[in-house]
Amino acid sequence: VQLQASGGGLVQDGGSLRLSCAVSRRPFSELAVGWFRQAPGKEREFVAAISSSGGSTSYADSVKGRFTISRDNAKNTVYLQMNSLKPEDTAVYYCAADTQYNPLVTRRISVILYWGQGTQVTVSS
Repeated sequence: VQLQASGGGLVQDGGSLRLSCAVSRRPFSELAVGWFRQAPGKEREFVAAISSSGGSTSYADSVKGRFTISRDNAKNTVYLQMNSLKPEDTAVYYCAADTQYNPLVTRRISVILYWGQGTQVTVSS
């Protein structure tokens, strides 16, 4: 499985960005997908996840009401719409996938099967 994250960039405080995670080499419908982020000097943290069916989603408290995760099975892509961005959202954002939803939502980073490269999000104040 290969995951390709894109869509990062520089945005002002209060702005919006949409990240994309394109998934290949496995039936996309079998995979739960999540987003994690890592700021300089900090540990990687959970942001959001969506189940393989799309019927379940989960968010970190810090992004609830501002970020929305979704998936388009026809395009093998998961999106993270980020609104009302804050400087503390600045980080490298990684998409991750697993055949099970649980490892993503329970933040078991060490056991998650697949990771993409990161995309930088910078929010200026």
